[in-house]
Amino acid sequence: MQHIVINVSGMTCGGCSNSVKRVLTALPGVGEVNVSLEHANTSIEFDPEKTGIEAFKKAIEAAGFEAS
Repeated sequence: MQHIVINVSGMTCGGCSNSVKRVLTALPGVGEVNVSLEHANTSIEFDPEKTGIEAFKKAIEAAGFEAS
């Protein structure tokens, strides 16, 4: 498993952070996901053979937020 931290902008409440966590957790190969509203980022443990940063960014953006 690998670990990555992605900055997420546009989150304003707990519902926003829950949405980000939900879309990331649904991706194949994703283990643990922690979203910090305070730090505006998400920490993701994942299997790099099944998914990666581009899939994370697309999922976050599809949920209505910006990923960098």
